[in-house]
Amino acid sequence: MPSARKTTLAAAAAAVSGALLLTSCSTTDTGSADAAAADGVTPLTVSLFGTFGFEEAGLFEEYQELNPDVTIQYESTQGENNYWPALQTKLASGNGAADVQGIEVGRIADVVANQADKWTDLSTTAAGEQVGNYPDWKAEAATTEDGKVLGVGTDIGPMGLCYRSDLLQQAGLPTDPAELAARMGSWDDYVALGREFKAAAPAGTAWMDSAGGFYNAIISTEEEIYYDSSGELVWDSNPAVKQAFDTAAAAAQEGLTAKLEQFEDPAWDTGFGSGSFATIACPAWMVGYIKGKAGDAGAGKWNITSLPGGAGGNWGGAYLGIPASSENKEEAAELIKWLTDPEQQAKVFETGGQFPSNTGAFELVAGSTDEYFQGAPIGRIFSDAAEAAPTQVLGEEDAVVKSALVQALLSVEVNGVSPADAWESASGDLADQIG
Repeated sequence: MPSARKTTLAAAAAAVSGALLLTSCSTTDTGSADAAAADGVTPLTVSLFGTFGFEEAGLFEEYQELNPDVTIQYESTQGENNYWPALQTKLASGNGAADVQGIEVGRIADVVANQADKWTDLSTTAAGEQVGNYPDWKAEAATTEDGKVLGVGTDIGPMGLCYRSDLLQQAGLPTDPAELAARMGSWDDYVALGREFKAAAPAGTAWMDSAGGFYNAIISTEEEIYYDSSGELVWDSNPAVKQAFDTAAAAAQEGLTAKLEQFEDPAWDTGFGSGSFATIACPAWMVGYIKGKAGDAGAGKWNITSLPGGAGGNWGGAYLGIPASSENKEEAAELIKWLTDPEQQAKVFETGGQFPSNTGAFELVAGSTDEYFQGAPIGRIFSDAAEAAPTQVLGEEDAVVKSALVQALLSVEVNGVSPADAWESASGDLADQIG
């Protein structure tokens, strides 16, 4: 059984690379690299996945106005599951990587353990000034045993429960966030409430979106998941993993899910607006995602409350790193430093909901509310969730294990595979992949 360097992340579970925000490719480009270089302007390339919120908050344009000697050429890949393999090819060849690349939290342990030579040590750059501004766990997760800092944090993903209050009202369930939270003292209570919803739900609406998403929410509240504190891979012997899997599989068998694959099935995207599901465990960054997918018609229909029992959990979070192949390391580090300052992280939260990882921004966002979500106090909800979350162990194969289990759950809800057979199939697949 392989082992890994122990790294911890408070409130940050190793998110499945495929279970991330998706967005269409987007570019901010004020001119070609050759033209910019000829004019004495440094072209900085930035390549990310999903929605980090920088472009949406206007930060790239703002930085260029403040620094006329820099032009930013930005692209975003639709899914991290497409982004990461392509980046690995570029890193291996030493060609094609951007000056600034995003690193998802589920990849950071692998980067630290196996790729230090492919990334710049940010502790020797301007970006390294941010390390002391993060919670210890956020900085530690991106730091090698010999002290190299390979990534500077952008966000973390404290979780709440997003719900369609109009659908709950039609089913005769409470819609006030506090009243709803009072009915959900545990995950079992959440499932029981789902049974009530199913009995009176509007036609075509399920209680939750997917078994995989439900599993992810449960397991994201645990301290040890796929690795133990010594760095040993223990996913198959950790009772918390099996219990979360069985709970989610049972919900699928009871018909409480909409049988949608998160971020992969187009019907999942449209479901936010169409009402095919009433609840979903949502990290802070999903606030912006829901707005984008539900559109203006969804304003005032969605609301947010805490996870069952007030549990603290985290889904997602990312880092910015500079590949060793970058020819503009100094300028790239200055950009990273600025993007991760408290003021910029607060702007990103206000725009898209990505919760800051720089502690200096916590106070700046504490009083934030969101009118789209019926004036929900999102600053307080996600701050409380972050404080309640456990410190978690990250490992190199977290994303691989999680993906296999989520796919197994999908086979239960879509194809009617028994939970026992689905678990066995995932176990076989993982034995082949990671031993």
